[in-house]
Amino acid sequence: MERTRARATVFLMLFLGNLGNALEVPLDPKVLEGLPQPPTITHQSPKDYIIDPRENIVIHCDAKGKPHPSFSWTRNGTHFDIDQDPKVTMRPHSGTLVADISGEKVESYEGVYQCTARNEHGTAVSNNIVIRQSRSPLWSKERNEPIIVQEGVSLVLQCRPPAGLPPPIIFWMDINFQRLPQSSRVSQALNGDLYFSNVLKEDSRNDYICYARFPHTQTIQQKQPITVTVLNLDAINETVAALYNETDFLSDGSAEERRPTFLIPSGSSSSKMVLRGQVLELECIAEGLPTPEVSWSKVSGEFPAKRTSFLHFQKTLRIVDVSEADAGEYRCTARNRLASVHHTIRVTVKAAPYWISAPRNLVLAPRERGNLICRASGTPKPTITWAMNGIPIENSPKDPSRKVEGDTIIFEEVQTGSSAVYQCHASNEYGYLLSNAFVNVLSETPRVLTPANKVYQVIRNNHALLDCSSFGSPIPKITWFKDSRSSTLDGDPYVLHENGTLEIHVAQALNSGKYTCVARNSLGISENHVYLEVKEPTRILKQPEYKVVQRNRNVVFECKVKHDPSLIPTMTWVKDNGELPDDERFVVDSDSLTITDVTENDAGTYTCIMVTTLDQDSASAELTVVEAAPTPAVVYEQPDPPTDLELTDQKPRSVQLTWIPGDEHNSPIYIFLIQYADSLHHHGHWHNLTMVPGAKTTAHLKLSPYVHYTFRVLALNDVGLSNPSLPSRMYKTNPSAPDENPSGVDGFGTEHDNLVISWKPMSGHQANGPGLQYKVMWRQKDVDKEWTSVTVANVSKFMVSGTPTFTPYEVQVQAINDYGIGPEPAVVTGHSGEDLPMQAPDNVQVLVLNSSLAEVHWEPVPPKTVRGRLKGYKVYYWRERSLHKHNPHHVEQQVLTFSGNKSHGMLPGLQPYSLYLFNVRVFNGKGEGPASSNQQFETPEGVPGRPSFLRITNPNLDSLTLEWGPPYDRNGRLTGYTLKYQTVNISNELGPVEELALPANETSVTLLNLKYSTRYKFYFNAKTGQGAGPVVTEEAATIMDEGNTQPSPPVARSPPTHLLFRKVHPAAPAFGNVSSSVGEDGTLISWEYWGAEKNVYVEYIVENDNSEEEWQKEYVNDSRAYVLKGLKEGLSYRVRVVAKGHNGQAVLHQSEELLVVIPAMAARQVDIATQGWFIGLMCAIALLILVLLIICFIQRNKGGKYPVKEKEDAHTDPEFQPMKEDDCTFGEYSDTEDHKPLKGSRTPSNGTVHRDNSDDSLVDYGGDGGDGQFNEDGSFIGQYSGKSSARDTAGGHESSEAPSPVNTSAMNSFV
Repeated sequence: MERTRARATVFLMLFLGNLGNALEVPLDPKVLEGLPQPPTITHQSPKDYIIDPRENIVIHCDAKGKPHPSFSWTRNGTHFDIDQDPKVTMRPHSGTLVADISGEKVESYEGVYQCTARNEHGTAVSNNIVIRQSRSPLWSKERNEPIIVQEGVSLVLQCRPPAGLPPPIIFWMDINFQRLPQSSRVSQALNGDLYFSNVLKEDSRNDYICYARFPHTQTIQQKQPITVTVLNLDAINETVAALYNETDFLSDGSAEERRPTFLIPSGSSSSKMVLRGQVLELECIAEGLPTPEVSWSKVSGEFPAKRTSFLHFQKTLRIVDVSEADAGEYRCTARNRLASVHHTIRVTVKAAPYWISAPRNLVLAPRERGNLICRASGTPKPTITWAMNGIPIENSPKDPSRKVEGDTIIFEEVQTGSSAVYQCHASNEYGYLLSNAFVNVLSETPRVLTPANKVYQVIRNNHALLDCSSFGSPIPKITWFKDSRSSTLDGDPYVLHENGTLEIHVAQALNSGKYTCVARNSLGISENHVYLEVKEPTRILKQPEYKVVQRNRNVVFECKVKHDPSLIPTMTWVKDNGELPDDERFVVDSDSLTITDVTENDAGTYTCIMVTTLDQDSASAELTVVEAAPTPAVVYEQPDPPTDLELTDQKPRSVQLTWIPGDEHNSPIYIFLIQYADSLHHHGHWHNLTMVPGAKTTAHLKLSPYVHYTFRVLALNDVGLSNPSLPSRMYKTNPSAPDENPSGVDGFGTEHDNLVISWKPMSGHQANGPGLQYKVMWRQKDVDKEWTSVTVANVSKFMVSGTPTFTPYEVQVQAINDYGIGPEPAVVTGHSGEDLPMQAPDNVQVLVLNSSLAEVHWEPVPPKTVRGRLKGYKVYYWRERSLHKHNPHHVEQQVLTFSGNKSHGMLPGLQPYSLYLFNVRVFNGKGEGPASSNQQFETPEGVPGRPSFLRITNPNLDSLTLEWGPPYDRNGRLTGYTLKYQTVNISNELGPVEELALPANETSVTLLNLKYSTRYKFYFNAKTGQGAGPVVTEEAATIMDEGNTQPSPPVARSPPTHLLFRKVHPAAPAFGNVSSSVGEDGTLISWEYWGAEKNVYVEYIVENDNSEEEWQKEYVNDSRAYVLKGLKEGLSYRVRVVAKGHNGQAVLHQSEELLVVIPAMAARQVDIATQGWFIGLMCAIALLILVLLIICFIQRNKGGKYPVKEKEDAHTDPEFQPMKEDDCTFGEYSDTEDHKPLKGSRTPSNGTVHRDNSDDSLVDYGGDGGDGQFNEDGSFIGQYSGKSSARDTAGGHESSEAPSPVNTSAMNSFV
């Protein structure tokens, strides 16, 4: 049986043989499923099967049939018993053999195999499959003697690879695996030898290696390298002379030129036989000097151009897929400049058998006729033999209905049960062909295979083909009917084809309808219905027009089309029969092409093509682009209103609106706005409907039922909006049932015994018709099965009374008008009204976790007592009193809410050492239930708060007095105070810490034995049994000793920085222990926080500020302290800490307010003695004084010398007494003329001059080298004095006036 796929739909074909009709079995699996079928070979291994000995042997044989065939094999003509060989298995449901040859000799499995597939209807056989193993033998060991040749002669290097199966592929390479270069002089022959037409000196090498690659096993064998040495005549003479003592064995000069001769093939002619379909390769290699060139010709005929190629530098002629026409004489010519030589090759083409007409499967009904034809050709002509079920037909049972005539078997009056498989065997000396074809005798009722209710669509005035593919045995007869089956369709305009197809030459609208195909044979009848739809053709009504456009302008080609409404059209534009340029300037719309900013390249022919699924139409227009003429100044204005509004393609819910744009006034229109008015519902009001791009002039508008539409169009450009167009004619849409139901349906209760059903009212457009009403439906969920309903109008809610408290209800709201009801509404679940909870939580307990945190537990109330949607539980708690007698009594009730069905919660921010009361209540959407009985608990001691104040008083030289107040929040019994203090030097470095424990009943302490003029930093906190509380810090300085003659460095005395503040009790328990401390870098605000919110801010505002300024705030995130900077001195601030929600607006928690006073503080003095500017200033002043002193000395000594000693004696300051002898001294100075002592000099009895306590010398004020300066009479004019100490000393300064000692204090005062 042969299957065909000529059409996408499976159909039946009728085969007309020489003697009768034969039936093809269709490919429809539903048909094949129930039909008996003789075996058919579907897959088999090739005839010549070369196997790899390293892999398993797999011999394929697959077949089909009904019933599924069984398989058997023969090897070398005898039965091959698979069960006797454990290494061979057959695949399930297949005849494929698998032989595991691991560890076995492959030779034992070589041979000729044939597969047989049989069932009860016949036997099919495969080709003879010859199994041979691939072979890649090693190269025989040999020793290649070196080859020495004269330059210019020819040379052949033989390869001679070992014979392999299949034959190896030969190539020559060097020792580095690089292919040897080939040329017209050096080339490889088809047999693998390497030919040199003439050798050159550079051909000398020792690594000519021939490689043989065996493709089946992918192995490569290598021949031993060949050494070639090429000598020229001079070298040969030298070599021979050395051997024979001759001086000139050969003549001098280069190699002689010679005529071409063929190395292969030999002689002047040869012959070659090739089989049809194979590759013909003819080869001619010539030697000579210079190198000959080879060319080819065919003596009688031309080369087949598409199948001919020349290889190996024209030395090989190759013709693929050889046919008998390629036989003849081929001539190769070798030519150099000396001569030419020819060789003729006579080619004969033989042919193994090939099919002209292979036998085809036959399906015949009983008593039908048919034939099997087996025609093959070949050279020589093949012999045709027949077999039936694998047995030569002459040895098969006789069948009177069968007659064999050469290559044809004729069947007449076949009988049921005569099904069989016939084998045609065509062979000659070059090969054979084997083909199986079955004859299947069937009796089958008709079946129509064309899909039922298939719809055929054609364009009016075209021909229509209606298929009626059928199957049956005998072959069914086909008849056609239309609509009422009044008569068969067998005359004009209908034509019935032999395969059952009905053709209508010219289809018209009246031909549309239902067609019935009936298939009959002697065993039954079958029919099928198909439908024909005749569509209107697509036509272009308004074709694009010829355009002449100035450069840089816009152009629009219109192409309006009429088509069948049921077909979907596609508009395509082409330019000059090619695609439009890929440019955004080209805008394609549904019925137009717009080109903006036209250029010269846009000129051409533009074609619009409208294509539907069945037909198409096209029209063209030409565009010419010209240069823009000079124009006056461009005036831009809003566009003119569109005109000629037209409504087309009118449908119940849509319409197509077209218009003509008005003048753009030099500004392109980029939007058209379409508006509508509804004279039925909103007369005189225009509403925006849609917008379309400015390049479009049509719009497909979706409409609502029951609306009286009037449309108008406005155009918009960059200047503005045009005036509206004139209104279109009115278009009324018919009323219909609602398309939708109200949205926003909800069910809820306002009282404990009602249910309110609400919805969003529908607009007039949504109503779709007059008489809009709402059908409201409800039922108790999981209780009622039937809906209770009521119909209302002009309302948006309905209340159901008498409902049980907080009961789930299912509700629906459906739209209704005079034309019907809306779609099935969605079911929404709501609840009737809630009531207050009935019961208080039971088993209320508390667990105190620490001094500020407690955990409350309770037993949730039963759900039925909630009487509503459980929102959660609220814990009311308040501090009844402190356990300390000094703390005030607080009654501030606070509430914590725990959402959901919780059974416990945490109470944070509790005050330590206090008695608390609390109760628990459940709440729902209606409100709170009754409170549980009040419970109480006590919080343990905690660490105390900051001392209420710390101030420093009575600063003295060596003492300070500290005063403080106990903490506002003692949080337990105070056990005492801790005072720590340390010194702070001028560089803000801290000294060692001193610690002092103070009793709880003290409120002041005086610290003695402190250093005078020293700054101290104090740390003070209170203690309870639970530990120390937060620290408050202050700084102060002892006063300076004014009577001390030893000057001290300046100390910045800061006024006391104690803070006056008062506390306001917190409004929420999330914050605690809020305190402040003013320092040099700002005001430190610290607190404790137990809340969950992360948005924490410090807020502050000036106290008594009547300017209505807002609180300033600083975001602090998760910190517990923050330094406020920029607060003004001398002002009081209100400070608080707040926690806000995620939106940063709602305040969730707020601390107590804190009043912070910023004292008017003097800026801390800077130690100017270490400042660069001060040092420079002092140096300048000293230098100026020195200059003035020198001038004074000069003026005073013009008439004599200064009595320096007398002035020094006048000093009463003990610091200016003479130094000891071991101090540095001055030598005695005198005039060079009389060597007298210097007048006024201080001369001790030992004749030396002592330095006073100043560390300065003359060198300090002299010139280079320290030499003194003298005036004309030899007296010293330089004044010397003590150098100021940087720490605590100062030298005196002398002048001609009375002595006036200068110390550091005086200098500081000066500064």
